Amino acid sequence: MAERATIENRTFEEIAIGESASLEKAITREDIELYAAVSGDANPTHLDEEFAAKSPFKGVVAHGMLTAGLISNLLGNKLPGAGTIYLGQDLRFHRPVRAGDVVTVTVTAKEKRPEKRIVVFDCRCTNQRGEVVLTGTAEVIAPKDKVRQPAPSLPEVTVRRHEKYERLIERTRGIPPIPCAVAHPCEKSALEGALLAAERGIIVPILVAPIAKLRRIAEEARRSLEGFEIVDVPHSHAAAAKAVELVRAGKAQLLMKGSLHTDELMAEVVARETGLRTERRISHVFIMDVPTYPDPLFITDAAINIFPDLETKRDIVQNAIDLHIGLGLGEPRVAILSAVETVTPKIPGTIEAAALCKMAERGQITGGLLDGPLALDNAISVEAAEMKGIRSAVAGRAQILVVPDLEAGNMLAKNLSFLAGADAAGVVLGARVPIILTSRADNARTRLASAAVAALYAHARMTGKPAAE
Repeated sequence: MAERATIENRTFEEIAIGESASLEKAITREDIELYAAVSGDANPTHLDEEFAAKSPFKGVVAHGMLTAGLISNLLGNKLPGAGTIYLGQDLRFHRPVRAGDVVTVTVTAKEKRPEKRIVVFDCRCTNQRGEVVLTGTAEVIAPKDKVRQPAPSLPEVTVRRHEKYERLIERTRGIPPIPCAVAHPCEKSALEGALLAAERGIIVPILVAPIAKLRRIAEEARRSLEGFEIVDVPHSHAAAAKAVELVRAGKAQLLMKGSLHTDELMAEVVARETGLRTERRISHVFIMDVPTYPDPLFITDAAINIFPDLETKRDIVQNAIDLHIGLGLGEPRVAILSAVETVTPKIPGTIEAAALCKMAERGQITGGLLDGPLALDNAISVEAAEMKGIRSAVAGRAQILVVPDLEAGNMLAKNLSFLAGADAAGVVLGARVPIILTSRADNARTRLASAAVAALYAHARMTGKPAAE
């Protein structure tokens, strides 16, 4: 076990005029983002590449006070150290600091005032080229008592980025808005989700709902319905039926769930004579933006098929593969999950996992690389896979996780959402058109991502190729 670091201060009596201390810090993009998050300073000069490129700095720069904070670090931790009380600081910024710069901070004692144990320090920050980026003076009350003790442990902090969703949303700029029948958006979040996707040019919504109720919701949400097509129906059941009818008639290439229950909408979708069935079994995919995972993580099926049999699982896998390819994400690595990574008759899901892999070998499932059974750890962790001696193109690097049943999938998706800070966009596949399923708990980013996924996939199906980057 590594020895814990120790902090030791310099009391007022110990500090000599001319005494100095230094530290070096490599500034990262994550440092800049964390400072913005903590301080609330969201000036796009520090966060938006496109905006910052047009600024005098010609690119993203660190907040000035981020660099200045390194002075506080040095004074509070090293010279004088523990027990120091900050009284004042004056600063002059000479050059910008960018991600990748290495800043060296030096403080030098230049004046002591014994009556109140005040020490004045000259402060200087330079970059890796020796250029001065900041100068100033700091005035502190130096500690009276000597301190030597183990350094406190700092929490590990990471930036929750959602660039995976942003890339998908950005890609919709390259395709025309897709007509979308929105079934019963009679709740504020449901209506705003549809209108937000319209504002971003992702969909052209056809709002199917009781018109009086819809207008009341829009008024409460302070949203205008001007310019949007509205189809008046008496209730939610009629809205589901009419929205499906619009799709069958070719007036919409997407279907979006509003504030009605999922079962109510899906009953119309799977109706044999009037629904949107195809030869493929309908299934659901969560497209998870997990901050700690490098790729969008597909989880299927966690919403439609409760206990799928082998034939249904084949369609579940194929639907997810087709979506991955249709979004322009390439050939996916598909992990068939179980509690263990060995085939055992005591766990029927392991036998089905092995069968699915054999079906892929024989061309009954196409477009993806399959491996299974795999436990969750060795599906998404290279280290866990290596410890178990599992070597394949999928193990440790899966992009699609196929769960044994709905309960397992639902718990996995919610675990990632509530314990790992993930967002979960959702889409239903296997029908004539992609179906956007949203929840009242979804934030705006997730709603946009769900619409973007469905729109991109619909475009790929209509044109035969994914949207360009």
